[in-house]
Amino acid sequence: MKERMKSDYEVVEEGCKTPRRDTCRIMVNSLCPPPPPKKKRVYVKQQSPPPKEGYFQPPDLELFFAIVQRRETCI
Repeated sequence: MKERMKSDYEVVEEGCKTPRRDTCRIMVNSLCPPPPPKKKRVYVKQQSPPPKEGYFQPPDLELFFAIVQRRETCI
């Protein structure tokens, strides 16, 4: 603690103190904050039906997969 001379004859001790004034106090909220807003639902688009004419069938597609399978078996 520090000591200082207030006058020639009087010694006053100073130290750290917690402020006691109402202006220095932390305000206490008596109400809880509102809940967060609910998230909006995301609607999933329904799958469309397959095309009436069928899917496109490239003529070389089966040949491509046959070549890839051969390479895998060689390794």
